Amino acid sequence: MDALGWLLATLVTGGGHIRGGQLVLLVLTVTLFIPAGLYQARLSLSALDDFPSLAGRGLAAAAVGTTAGVVLGVDMAGAPLLATAVAMSATVPLTRFLAYALVRRTRRRGDVSHPTLILGAGRIGGQLTDLLLQHPEYGLMPVGFLDSDPLLTPEQLPVPLLGGHDSLASAIVEFGVHNVVVAFGSAPESQMVSVIRTCDRLNCEIFFVPRLFELSSASSRGEVDEVWGLPLVRLRRAAFRSPSWQLKRLVDIVVAGLAVLVLSPVFAVCAAAVRWEGGRGVLFRQERVGLDGRAFRVLKFRSMRPANENDSRTTWSIVTDNRVGPVGRLLRKTSLDELPQLWNIVRGDMSLVGPRPERPHFVEQFTESFPRYTARHRVPSGLTGWAQVHGLRGDTSIEDRARFDNYYIENWSMWADVKIMLRTAALMARGGGGS
Repeated sequence: MDALGWLLATLVTGGGHIRGGQLVLLVLTVTLFIPAGLYQARLSLSALDDFPSLAGRGLAAAAVGTTAGVVLGVDMAGAPLLATAVAMSATVPLTRFLAYALVRRTRRRGDVSHPTLILGAGRIGGQLTDLLLQHPEYGLMPVGFLDSDPLLTPEQLPVPLLGGHDSLASAIVEFGVHNVVVAFGSAPESQMVSVIRTCDRLNCEIFFVPRLFELSSASSRGEVDEVWGLPLVRLRRAAFRSPSWQLKRLVDIVVAGLAVLVLSPVFAVCAAAVRWEGGRGVLFRQERVGLDGRAFRVLKFRSMRPANENDSRTTWSIVTDNRVGPVGRLLRKTSLDELPQLWNIVRGDMSLVGPRPERPHFVEQFTESFPRYTARHRVPSGLTGWAQVHGLRGDTSIEDRARFDNYYIENWSMWADVKIMLRTAALMARGGGGS
């Protein structure tokens, strides 16, 4: 629709001709529109709401194009470019107005309707559901409530109660749910965090009604939409559902593969040293828990004389174990014992950066004590991680580790991975490896 607005503006100001500078203007304009969220799916559509961003960024694109032309010595026809940008301030909102009207019409007719679950069968949940049923132009069609202790009676519920909070995953799959709206219900917020994270692995969007929504400041932060005057905040998509997450996997393969080739002499020296100190069997294989709670075999250089299988599964720390020789201590201090995990990364068991994998025996123990511990398994395990670069390894707080790991998952970015790898390299250079 924006391309149509650009075409109309170009034909009007260019005398029916399209010049190279105007094509550049289109590319720059779209590039500036993307970070402003102008191509993001929304419940409430308004060309007037979009107008300040559309006009301002269109003029900014013209200024950038003209400046770039001057710097590069290319004739970008500054005056015609500015005229096209000004014309776009009218034509782009116009085409959006027409497109939004068409979207609302198709939603009202039911041609576009997304099955929606309401999490919380209380007064606000009931009010929100009534509004969605009365105003199908928002595109959300409630199919039912989920609440373990509903505050509304069956007669007061505008749509059926489909089960408790623990039924969220099965209800999403059974009813083909595209959206989940978290309203005020009976469950405490601490419990709702783990329930909502169920949606992270499923293809659905999550909205929630903000607390104290009657106060404008309460809903002034974040990505706020609205349903007939009732604000809804759209939760940011989980990082591992974003397109950039695929780039993370590509980086893992390239970097780990190159590292295996470049560091092959180091592998050989480490293997020879381990063989000299402890005999045959330079690699140590141990079961760890990774993505979605699935077990895999992690590879390490053996840093101590062989132990029995039960010791391997259940011994928490070997810091003072007399079976660790000088070579083993050096490998652990420099983290060289973990080099074989690069092959785990190439194979897809792990990532360069992520929560460190733990043994099944301890995962069971930690999950009982720290319910949010298992949320770490939403993403692949990592060779290094946010908790590790903050010194949380070895005999340190499991609760702190889980908090740091979940923070990393919620706020992931490629730059965060780069930052963690740089800090890991600095720690290794100082000899701050495993202990």
